[in-house]
Amino acid sequence: MTPTASLPVVALISGRGSNLAAILSDAQQADSPYQLAAVISNRPDAQGLKLAQAAGVATAVLDHRAFPDRDHFDQALQTLIDGYQPGLVVLAGFMRLLTPAFVCHYQGRLLNIHPSLLPQFRGLHTHAQALAAGVQEHGASVHFVVPELDAGPVVLQAKVPVCRDDTPESLAARVLVQEHRIYPQAIRWFATGRLRLTAGQAYLDNAPLQQPV
Repeated sequence: MTPTASLPVVALISGRGSNLAAILSDAQQADSPYQLAAVISNRPDAQGLKLAQAAGVATAVLDHRAFPDRDHFDQALQTLIDGYQPGLVVLAGFMRLLTPAFVCHYQGRLLNIHPSLLPQFRGLHTHAQALAAGVQEHGASVHFVVPELDAGPVVLQAKVPVCRDDTPESLAARVLVQEHRIYPQAIRWFATGRLRLTAGQAYLDNAPLQQPV
């Protein structure tokens, strides 16, 4: 892709927006190569909408409950997103499974952050899964989104140790700190043209990523 001085980014959220807050803060830095064009939520009561509005970012709500099925919702969501002409769409706690047609429309410009060291512990309740499995390391992964859940190429990870007395909540809090660090970094890489997805392969600085950074 061609680097741009200010890549327009649309963020999708469903809840409190803690990753969104980190992205908003990074986008406001003087050297940021991207800007948040809009924040869209499928839940009218999502706290992240207030964060975006306080930062002067456009917001929109598209309540999934108003649609008969996933396909109709995703079609309307796609239309809404495209109205902002984003160069990148980021999932920041967006708690909806996306249809293959939606994912393919944004192929190569759709990122997600997942609270595990993928390919370990896909899906929900990752911190409880990690504790049940008895792993010594846990963490977070930024990956390109593909139709299969949490299966896209992973570009950046951060690890944290799992402590003997951890609960899912204490482990989640430690992982969240790392999520806030690595998600803006990956967005910056994309916005400056360093990160791309071509034919299912992630590239960083024109070199194929054989494993996550």
